[in-house]
Amino acid sequence: MKSKALEMYQKTLDLIVAALIFVMLLTLLGTVIGLGFDFIGAVKVVRDGMPTQHLSHGMIDSVVRDMVIDILSVFVLIELFRTFTDYLEFHRIRLRVLSEVGIAFILREIFIGLYDHSIEWKDTLALTILLAVLVGARVTAVKYQPLSKDS
Repeated sequence: MKSKALEMYQKTLDLIVAALIFVMLLTLLGTVIGLGFDFIGAVKVVRDGMPTQHLSHGMIDSVVRDMVIDILSVFVLIELFRTFTDYLEFHRIRLRVLSEVGIAFILREIFIGLYDHSIEWKDTLALTILLAVLVGARVTAVKYQPLSKDS
């Protein structure tokens, strides 16, 4: 009885995670397509509107900033997608994969802040310490992997 209930529970979890993976895949696909449209729009904006040197520099800066944020967001989505697929495969969330998601997210925030010139040194220091902790967790997770179920 208990085994049957656990088996049903596991199948239900697998179904939910599979549905989430499908939603994440659609989200990732939509984001990449949107990124393509944003790139085409950026090329049109830069090509059509360059009346002065100063205005064009501001437009290019704004367009490139938005593109950088979108591309970094796609990398974070890819890492999240890997987390879900990894759970479906191994039936657990591995610390290595979870720390990689955190590392990608923290790097995204640091890059956006540095590119935007909107991040203060205290925030940079805090994010860098958090990044070091996540990298340490990832290194530890790779070095001390749990024993497989077969051994």
